[in-house]
Amino acid sequence: MKIARVIKNLDYLLLGAVGLILVMGLFVLDSATVNASVKYNMSFVYRQIAWIVVGLIVFIVVLFVDYSKLSKYGVHIYVLNLLLLLAVLIFGEETNGAQAWIPIGPYKIQPAEIVKALLILGLAQFLAPRIGKLNTFKDLIPVFIYVGVPLLLILKQPDLGTGLVYVAIMFGMLLVAGASPLLLFSLIGGGIGIIVLAIYGHYAWDWWIPLKDYQLMRLVVFVDPMIDPHYTGWNVIQSQIAVGSGGLLGKGWGMGSQNINDFLPVQWTDFIFCVLAEEFGFIGSAILLLLFFVVIYRGIIIARKSKDTYGSLIAVGVVSMIIFHVLQNIGMTIGIMPITGIPLPFVSYGGSSLLANMMVLGLLMNVYIYHDQRIF
Repeated sequence: MKIARVIKNLDYLLLGAVGLILVMGLFVLDSATVNASVKYNMSFVYRQIAWIVVGLIVFIVVLFVDYSKLSKYGVHIYVLNLLLLLAVLIFGEETNGAQAWIPIGPYKIQPAEIVKALLILGLAQFLAPRIGKLNTFKDLIPVFIYVGVPLLLILKQPDLGTGLVYVAIMFGMLLVAGASPLLLFSLIGGGIGIIVLAIYGHYAWDWWIPLKDYQLMRLVVFVDPMIDPHYTGWNVIQSQIAVGSGGLLGKGWGMGSQNINDFLPVQWTDFIFCVLAEEFGFIGSAILLLLFFVVIYRGIIIARKSKDTYGSLIAVGVVSMIIFHVLQNIGMTIGIMPITGIPLPFVSYGGSSLLANMMVLGLLMNVYIYHDQRIF
């Protein structure tokens, strides 16, 4: 029976690591929302559990669709991406300065999160026939255009953080598709240089850039939070205090003073790692990072074992997405990355993000169970 074979051939180490991350996330979320639950008259934990259940359903659905059959729908997936992002600009509701959410009854959906998974599928199909033909900058232009169109729609919202995730996915998949590492890292370095120049030009000569003032300040305070210690820099300063005060073993579950006294900003989403670090200390943080390492390691193994390049590219896209999310989210809490509002996978509160993560987990597991065609 196909179901029995799928269950038998699941990567249980990967599933176990994700399961433990989800459990840790619920414990931290319960503590992180001790004040917010009263303020917003809702239980964040119960809602997150409900989203986990929905995410499991999505995971199972994705699991039973042979990924190789999706390659023929690359164009359809790409068009769907654009329609979802356009729908946000037309029907979206503005929250915290960004028009990124579509209200559906009492809930809000962020299509840009779902597009991450669809982008991985579409880009894998786009790159598969180009393997070994990505040697020059000219060869990369079609790929940049492919990703650039949805990226521009994301920046229009504006959602810089999600846009950076798209770029990270693209560069990770390009690296495995055979593009020159020197060329890719040169482009990354050049891109960072252009961003720095653009920000300087904006403040010095009033150049136009597609970012709002608060987004610019997030990039500026990355260099020195004390430039704006009572507003934009406040987030970085307080998060560093929380992480540092956790020490080796932490202050104990529900005992984090930075969290309880509401010094941390949106500590149930973007800055949830601060709560974990303050209450569970270095040991708890190390355990979480170890679990993410297991997820990433298994993803790399799955990419290597894939029966075709399409599957390998999908797996690498998922791994690139998770790596960037973890590095960026944790990095911004300790001041080594700019604040961009990227959630911590499987930990931060949010239905759209959790659904997207469960979807890409399903894709990763799908590539694994179908890597040997003899199984079916």
